[in-house]
Amino acid sequence: MTQPVQSTATAQEEGDGWTITNGKLSIHLTRNGKLTACNQNGKLLLEEYSRNRRDILDPKCSAIEVEAREFRPILGGDYHLTMRFESLDPAEKLYGMGQYQQPYLDLKGADLELAHRNSQASVPFVVSSLGYGLLWNNPGVGRAVFGKNIMSLEAYSTKALDYWIVAGDTPAEIVEAYGAVTGTVPMMPEYGLGFWQCKLRYQTQEELLSIAREYKRRGLPIDVIVVDFFHWPKQGEWKFDPTYWPDPDAMVRELKELGIELMVSVWPTVDRESENYPEMREKGYLIRCDRGVQTGLQFMGDTIHGDATNPDARRYVWDKAKKHYYDKGIQIFWLDEAEPEYSAYDFDNYRYYLGPNLQIGNLYPVCYAQGFYEGMEQAGQKNIVNLLRCAWAGSQRYGALVWSGDIASSFDSMRNQLAAGLNMGMAGIPWWTTDIGGFHGGNPDDPAFRELFVRWFQWGAFCPVMRLHGDREPRQPQVGTTGGACCCSGAANEVWSYGKEVYGICKKYLELRETMRDYTRSLMAEAHEKGTPVMRTMFYEFPEDETCWQVEDQYLYGSRYLVAPVLEAGQTTRRVYLPMGCRWTAMEGGAAYEGGQWIDAACPQETMPVFVRAE
Repeated sequence: MTQPVQSTATAQEEGDGWTITNGKLSIHLTRNGKLTACNQNGKLLLEEYSRNRRDILDPKCSAIEVEAREFRPILGGDYHLTMRFESLDPAEKLYGMGQYQQPYLDLKGADLELAHRNSQASVPFVVSSLGYGLLWNNPGVGRAVFGKNIMSLEAYSTKALDYWIVAGDTPAEIVEAYGAVTGTVPMMPEYGLGFWQCKLRYQTQEELLSIAREYKRRGLPIDVIVVDFFHWPKQGEWKFDPTYWPDPDAMVRELKELGIELMVSVWPTVDRESENYPEMREKGYLIRCDRGVQTGLQFMGDTIHGDATNPDARRYVWDKAKKHYYDKGIQIFWLDEAEPEYSAYDFDNYRYYLGPNLQIGNLYPVCYAQGFYEGMEQAGQKNIVNLLRCAWAGSQRYGALVWSGDIASSFDSMRNQLAAGLNMGMAGIPWWTTDIGGFHGGNPDDPAFRELFVRWFQWGAFCPVMRLHGDREPRQPQVGTTGGACCCSGAANEVWSYGKEVYGICKKYLELRETMRDYTRSLMAEAHEKGTPVMRTMFYEFPEDETCWQVEDQYLYGSRYLVAPVLEAGQTTRRVYLPMGCRWTAMEGGAAYEGGQWIDAACPQETMPVFVRAE
């Protein structure tokens, strides 16, 4: 993990106030209490928005009496906090803030909820084209509005105002400085560099092994296969149901002989009838209800969540997972959660701010990622991966691989995921992935869905982690009537499930991903050492090229590959911008182009435009 850079701050009194300088950032406080931030060249980066008459000589003196830092008391002792900044330049562009289900990469003008939901992850670090980064270091549920006139950040229930600013000459300098402060990901294990096979859900041990054997029989690259939820007897029993998974040790052993790692899904819900419920209740390891029966969710049983804020509860769950999973050779965990969820997380001291009637599902994967990370680290594991549906600032240092949740199977949804993945990288979360093909629905026999699947699969080969997942139609029958078998499975979701033509395209891109293994490993090393995104916005690599700040539907996989996903049905050509300052060669066909121009790139169904940067 990168250690914070040591620096020396200086402070001096001036005629109208005081200035503190640290590195390239200077903060000035006037005698009337107004803060401004400038870089090393004196360029104004941030300025508090206040309109009052405390200083009648201030050009922004006003009688409307709006404060930059507003604390409104809440019955019970906390405050509704609002922090306001001037919008210094209507042309400013803003990036980061985590993962939101909308198609916009530039967040200027956006209104964002600061909260976790299924497919939404609030990571409130924003990078500005003006040359600063700002971390809203408050985990309270709230709101960020990046308006043309005012930029505001809110926490609906909190006790303190806390934000952090960094100045830098390039986006890379800003993101890497942020990584030096909040931490960087571990080194990605070798199994994270290839292809992951998953579906909702493999129902039996033999079904899963048959899929793994078929991948190997066909000579297809595969690194990981996933056992999704309800492989357990009851929720809150973190182990395999022996009825349908009779010999996990033999299963893991065979998979390892095939060169495949097994990932297991772990849920936070504890069924009142489960074997662990009495002990967890007795020891205070479950969340409590205000009144009535201790049931937080009714889904396949009356369940309550484990209390992720309790370190003893975290250790309890890890000990169960260690006994039944880790000690059997399973080293990858999918820390999932039951819906609904809505929470926020403090990366420094793990405090939680939950407003009235808010559920805590997402506390589990975010906070238990730390517990699982520490448990595996103590067991001697160093390169740790926790697949999560959400994250907060600093989650990356606990091996957080964030995926974009239960999303729709549509081209609109695919476009949203591109913006989500790029902004997650700008927010300091370089390990990110998405369900290839989308999660909800999609029939493998439907020609329209096959087209979407192909385009998503092609793009997936150039995501930090390439993972196939989804709940396909039509639904499959139950394999039994006890335990987890009561939860049905979706249709087949393997690369051969979509017909001969689609299979050929998938095979091509699986093999392409495999040829890039050494290169992907080098990108993961950069992420580990400096916090560098694996998926990079155009301007991240080419900040001097103004057009790169305008392009939002293409990106760079590392510094070498320019990737232009096909985001519309029926598209056979698409416009691609090639950044100036170097030559670019089409990955397919080998045509060479000078940078600094737009081209029309062919994209028949079997091809996604990718261009290689000249060395």
